[in-house]
Amino acid sequence: MAAHLSYGRVNLNILREAARKELREFLDKCAGSKAIVWDEYLTGPFGMIAQYSLLKEHEVEKMFTLKSGRLPSADVKNIIFFVRPRLELMDIIAENVFSEDKMHSSRDFHILFVPRRSMLCEQRLKEQGVLGSFINIDEYILDLIPYDGDLLSMEYESAFRECYLENDQTSLYHTAKGLMTLQALYGTIPQIYGKGECARHVANMMLRMKREFAGSQNQILPVFDTLLLLDRNVDLLTPLATQLTYEGLIDEIYGINNGYVKLPPEKFAQKKQGEASKDLPTEPKKLQLNSAEELYAEIRDKNFNAVGAALSKKAKIISAAFEERHNAKTVGEIKQFVSQLPHMQAARSSLANHTSIAELIKDITTSEAFFDNLTVEQEFMTGVDTDKVNTYIEDSIAQKDPLIKILRLVCMQSVCNNGLKQKVFDYYKREILQTYGYEHMLTLNNLEKAGLLKPQTSSRNNYPTIRKTLKLWMEDANEQNPNDISYVYSGYAPLSIRLTQVLARPGWRSIEEVLKMLPGPHFEERQQLPAGLHKKRQQGENRTTLVFFLGGVSYAEIAALRFLSQMEDSGMEYIIATTKLMNGTTWIKSLMDRPESQTP
Repeated sequence: MAAHLSYGRVNLNILREAARKELREFLDKCAGSKAIVWDEYLTGPFGMIAQYSLLKEHEVEKMFTLKSGRLPSADVKNIIFFVRPRLELMDIIAENVFSEDKMHSSRDFHILFVPRRSMLCEQRLKEQGVLGSFINIDEYILDLIPYDGDLLSMEYESAFRECYLENDQTSLYHTAKGLMTLQALYGTIPQIYGKGECARHVANMMLRMKREFAGSQNQILPVFDTLLLLDRNVDLLTPLATQLTYEGLIDEIYGINNGYVKLPPEKFAQKKQGEASKDLPTEPKKLQLNSAEELYAEIRDKNFNAVGAALSKKAKIISAAFEERHNAKTVGEIKQFVSQLPHMQAARSSLANHTSIAELIKDITTSEAFFDNLTVEQEFMTGVDTDKVNTYIEDSIAQKDPLIKILRLVCMQSVCNNGLKQKVFDYYKREILQTYGYEHMLTLNNLEKAGLLKPQTSSRNNYPTIRKTLKLWMEDANEQNPNDISYVYSGYAPLSIRLTQVLARPGWRSIEEVLKMLPGPHFEERQQLPAGLHKKRQQGENRTTLVFFLGGVSYAEIAALRFLSQMEDSGMEYIIATTKLMNGTTWIKSLMDRPESQTP
């Protein structure tokens, strides 16, 4: 199942196995048959670590979603609650436990906090009078979850909001802990670079934790040469832009959650000839997306305009392979053809799926609305008319387009202009509140606090300098055979990835001036390695850098980093880690107050 995690430069299966081992140990603590009551948010991340089969082996017979009221009936000895440390969930657990006690059932209750135990939550259970009902209260440290052979995510959705709106550094502590776990498995990372306030905090915590564990130095040859910690607020622009890679567009339009996407079913219906199409499926088609699927690994990071050609090339190869059966004359040849059949059939069904997805996306990307939106984005990125009210945004508000679309564009204009002129800022604010409702005052306030939508305080706009110095806009980006990371946004090179690229060569000293214009400090730390663990690099061997995005990362940025890893002369391979995989929509949603009353 997880073979694709071990294909890359760093075997991320080691991390997954360590997580599975801990889960087994906890389940074995609760002897006898078990039912797990899940905090719904955790089921996706846990699915990346363990399938139902693993739980079944350890006597898990039933699984329920945590909800108020009575627990469904189950003939089991143990009931285990898997929950995040949230106070509101404790009240539901208390209700569940009370209803069981009334039934006088002799069940054992256990609670597993993910990723950390919380004194406040235990205090709440005590106030509710149920703390004594639990036999085991434990924590399951699930920080970094392997999502692919080069990708780790904490799936901590509120990390950006907590750091920049609530001044809560819990997620940074979890990040530092996650990095310590990683170093315990893959060796100490000798060099740490970082940019931003949060990056500074994480590095400080890591160094402090390392001093505290000074006695237990692990004797593992380091796998990573460098760790780069990047704050999301160093580059607020990139996630707001519409991603133009295949995977990025799937995420923008349909949303990828925990490696799965749900798609409209009608495109995937198997229609037999002559049959009426009245029995079309109504359930969304759920597909898993990762590099275990050969075709997906090949096309996921391409600019969408290059996907059609790749799919038709693949179709020719597959039909040629099926044609081979006519040439198979001898028993040996027929046998060989038959042995390849399962692989060929899987390739054919994979091709059919991706052709359908590409058609769905093409319907959207060829629409006038998509083109108009993209044109405005690209004007902002290149600095065209960012200082006055944009007529497209005005019209979109007048037509009551989805609020998130408006917010993404207005924030983008603000970021590209280092804040909006007070007059423009007030105008947008007034229009949005009058059209969408005054309850969104809180959201606009949040966006301002996070630095996404703000009035201009200084007359100097640094963005054009940053854009020119770091070559963030490349005219005539080659989408078919890219030679620069700017292909992922058809011209715009993500600032976060440019910084990563410059760090590798020629180094950040060459861009000191630009770094000073970006928020937060930049720094470099070295971690001493135990004697004898210094890596002797072979001739031509690549260095490995772990890039950690604090506050979230988009699929287009991941594609740009993979592109850098594959460049022949880069001499660097990148592994990507983040607090959350996100896009502009999910990011803005996380900063909204009352998003549930939101029009979709």
